Amino acid sequence: MASTFKGGHHVPDHKDLTNSRATKPLPDCDIHIYPLRQHIGVPLTPLVAVGDTVCVGQKIADADAYVCAPVHSSVSGAVIKIEPYYDASGSMTDAIFVENDKKYTVADTVKPRDYKKMLDKDLLDAVREAGIVGMGGAGFPTHVKLSPKTKVDYAIINCAECEPYITADHRYMLENTDEMIIGLKIVMRILNLRDGYIGVELNKPDAIAALKASPECNEHIHIVPLKVKYPQGAEKQLIKAVTGRRVPAGKLPADAGAVVVNGATAVTIAKAITTGMPLIERNVTVSGDAIKEPSNFRVRTGVPASFVIEQAGGFIEEPEKVISGGPMMGIAEYNTDYPIVKTTSSILALLHAPKTYDPVTPCIKCGRCVDHCPMQLMPYRLRQAARKGDVDMAAKYYATECIECGLCSYICPANKNLLQYIRMIKPEVLKKQREEAQKNGR
Repeated sequence: MASTFKGGHHVPDHKDLTNSRATKPLPDCDIHIYPLRQHIGVPLTPLVAVGDTVCVGQKIADADAYVCAPVHSSVSGAVIKIEPYYDASGSMTDAIFVENDKKYTVADTVKPRDYKKMLDKDLLDAVREAGIVGMGGAGFPTHVKLSPKTKVDYAIINCAECEPYITADHRYMLENTDEMIIGLKIVMRILNLRDGYIGVELNKPDAIAALKASPECNEHIHIVPLKVKYPQGAEKQLIKAVTGRRVPAGKLPADAGAVVVNGATAVTIAKAITTGMPLIERNVTVSGDAIKEPSNFRVRTGVPASFVIEQAGGFIEEPEKVISGGPMMGIAEYNTDYPIVKTTSSILALLHAPKTYDPVTPCIKCGRCVDHCPMQLMPYRLRQAARKGDVDMAAKYYATECIECGLCSYICPANKNLLQYIRMIKPEVLKKQREEAQKNGR
């Protein structure tokens, strides 16, 4: 029986556009752009200057802070400028521009290691130095996640990939099967766990079979079939499905005894240790009915999204919406010049964006947003709080527990953008909670 959680909804996944398409490499791109903030945490400081020559895998930016992850060059060539540039979120951040010499000279620091002979601390340090972050979209530095303050019982690889259209992780499971399990074993070593778990939705039977057939799989590696339901890949919902435990309100997954690592992140951990190459590339799905040839690509970081779209044949016609990420939690873009970064899993182009421009009608109190909310919240109440600017009311209805999956907006027959209102009030609740904590000396 497939494991799952309460709430959620089966959203048409449209994965058939790309799930059988093998991941292809991209041709050379002339200019690579590296934003200095590709993670949750403090911005980085450049370690190179204009005119410097860099190599593949060379660290080009870092910071002394604990919650950050360095950035490395994915090509060799000259640094031509360092200046503010916008990322997929539309935010301006300093970025390093490298002109690709197309020689792909590898840095001297890139050296393979045997993870079985390394100390646990050295493994954790290697994860940090490789610049590895959560590649499912969150971008939380992985070395921080693998250093929980409490003992955990479960290491879980998140291969649910429940967002519609995206098949990047599906291809990782088929094409980097052994590396994914090795990545899990390294995580298990760091966390001092005997058993590890990989959660995969049942719409990927070939991936489940491949993982079970891997020579790296053993009796301590458990492949957990998951019900096909959105948002099955959200951390708290995945933990509930795999372990039966619930993450307490206001707490982290580690407080429920679990650490969750994205499938792409697990593969990258394995590659970083066994080859010495840091995080400089990732799988990216290019899909949607506006794309001429929907495809999966292995993309070096820093490549403009427009270049990747060109390799998929470009647009059939002008799309109504281009999204970085999936249709449920992705970010709508106003152009396609933003660079591919560590957290870019997908580029989606749609000829028609459902609900975006549909008329909004009065709420009929149907309760569908409540029934389907994976966090068992009351989204319509949170919308009311946001419209009134009532921070106390929003706190009363647990606005901070919203995982921003967008399911309430998707399911609403009145076409009300509930998530938009929750995103408006949620930071105000967090701000007030921080102020109260400081006032009380906590």
